[in-house]
Amino acid sequence: MSAILDKITALREELRQHNHNYYVLDDATISDYDFDVKLKELQGLEEQYPEFFDANSPTQRVGGSITKNFKTVTHKNRMYSLDNSYSKEDLLDWEKRTQKILGVEQLEYTCELKYDGASINLTYEGGKLLKAVTRGDGFQGDDVTENIKTIRSIPLIIKEHNVLDFEIRGEIILPLDGFLKMNEARVEAGEDPYKNPRNTASGSLKLQDSAEVARRPLDCLLYHVVADRIPFKTHEEALANATKSGFKIPKTLKVVSSIDAVFEFINHWDIERHHLPYETDGVVIKVNSLPYQDELGYTSKAPRWAIAYKFKAEQKSTVLESISYQVGRTGAITPVANLEPVELAGTIVKRASLHNADQIEKLDIRVNDTVFVEKGGEIIPKVTSVDLTKRPQNSVPTQYITHCPDCDTELIRQEGDAKHYCPNEYGCPTQIAGRIQHYISRKALDIDGLGAETVALLCKENLIANYADLYDLKVEQIIPLERMAEKSAINMIQGIELSKQIPFEKVLFGLGIRFVGETVAKKLAKHFKNIDKLMQASFEELIAVDEIGDRIAQSIVDFSNDLVNIQLVDRLKNHGVQLQLSAEALEGQTDILKGKIFVVSGVFTKMTRNELKKSIEDNGGKVSSSISKKTTYIIAGDNMGPSKKVKADELKIPIISEDEYLEMLRESLN
Repeated sequence: MSAILDKITALREELRQHNHNYYVLDDATISDYDFDVKLKELQGLEEQYPEFFDANSPTQRVGGSITKNFKTVTHKNRMYSLDNSYSKEDLLDWEKRTQKILGVEQLEYTCELKYDGASINLTYEGGKLLKAVTRGDGFQGDDVTENIKTIRSIPLIIKEHNVLDFEIRGEIILPLDGFLKMNEARVEAGEDPYKNPRNTASGSLKLQDSAEVARRPLDCLLYHVVADRIPFKTHEEALANATKSGFKIPKTLKVVSSIDAVFEFINHWDIERHHLPYETDGVVIKVNSLPYQDELGYTSKAPRWAIAYKFKAEQKSTVLESISYQVGRTGAITPVANLEPVELAGTIVKRASLHNADQIEKLDIRVNDTVFVEKGGEIIPKVTSVDLTKRPQNSVPTQYITHCPDCDTELIRQEGDAKHYCPNEYGCPTQIAGRIQHYISRKALDIDGLGAETVALLCKENLIANYADLYDLKVEQIIPLERMAEKSAINMIQGIELSKQIPFEKVLFGLGIRFVGETVAKKLAKHFKNIDKLMQASFEELIAVDEIGDRIAQSIVDFSNDLVNIQLVDRLKNHGVQLQLSAEALEGQTDILKGKIFVVSGVFTKMTRNELKKSIEDNGGKVSSSISKKTTYIIAGDNMGPSKKVKADELKIPIISEDEYLEMLRESLN
């Protein structure tokens, strides 16, 4: 049997190498026919000897598994978004901020093209692909491992690598040639062509049949390695090592030592990008030094050590046929331009945002105007200007609406606010449905079997008027509704019941308190531990919480003093919805570091940097990325940033080691 296993192992390794040569190096070393012969030989041996099955065998790339529901997975390391810039002045400002934090005058940067695809996070353990998860909301995404295995440029088993347990991130793309061939085949078959490569790549990841995914010419371009301990000093070194390990890292990456060189890279690729085999919409600039990246850290949304420069968006002119007004869940009114359809960045655009009354007045936008439209960040269409030379002679200025388009309540506009609002919070149909739709959304309660259209239908039939009403619904009430079968009704009720297990911070976000987003909800949940303490907190107590400003605090106070909200929260409690941190979340948490602010800098041996920060926060302390007079301690590891040492000495802030911090914890706990 050992001879059979040796034969299978040799075939697998040979086919992996041929895959790598063809799909990563673009250097075919075997004909397609010979490759297929060897693959069929391997398939035959694996079928004959199932005891030698390997989930990462080259035979598994052909797909065939069916995934009905994609499992939601929490990212071990959050996938942050990038701050965007649209001018070189933005980049200069970013460089000044970065230099100021680090206390240096010159930095080395990497310049990489920003690939236009679907973000993916690949996890390897022991050198083997363990799972592949979409970006999702940055905190959690969908497990699409079976579909990702069909993409031949992604190694299932890595070759040489200094780190065997790590994550690597990139974009799943559809090269332009492959996209055109797919569309040619669809047109020949009498089907509508796909709109653009990006959406087609993203949609491919969620196909239920992995064999269908295998037939699509998807590719994967990678750009970031994440591990608890990386034995490299620069981002470029980490990617160079990933290349040696078999990953496809685009050769367009360039290391530069000045912002002027960054501008040269941008200018070059703003023209040359049109000759690339895939779509790109900008350049990502990163601080190359990994210790500096650690020192810079993150804001609540993005890394401070990276920024995206977006190429100027494609712009087209079309006719504005009418203006309509949308009501949001908070009552905010958004004017929308209804356009004569125009193709823009690969999609047909019929509607575009007009933002608010000030923007309409500033641009003097009128019905029947010829307007210029572009995609902001090449995603959301917006009207940018008016071609006054084509304005009709009978044109009249736009009069912004004065009453809500849904409930006819007179609109209000508070001082300093750009938007108009409908104040009929509990009587406006769109606001009622919008709050419930927010409550059930993926980032909040994530209720299976219940979507926005179903919520609107339930509201229309007067079965629900708020999110607490969801928990009173019965199967027999739902079955008679349009497009509802018994199975759908049962699934909906089961999904609502399961939502009672969703953790407190997500429920808090789902309540829809104005200005309380995901990150703020997490901070509030961690600080107050339960809904009662939060709703009883004074304005002063709220603004004392890290990153909670006046606007958020006042919004929470207003929500907590509203009798309707008090009653809704009580009903949610009675239904068993999680309105306090779980015992697991509270386990190991103390207040022994309360009031202390720590700055963590350098590389550590007993704990990873993230573990150290979590330890501080779990014990009531705060982690800051920059030193100030309020800093209590600096925990210093190897390669601590020199600027931090100088500033600590100036402000006479104690510098302690990792061991001294752990000893401080032990003494406080005893």
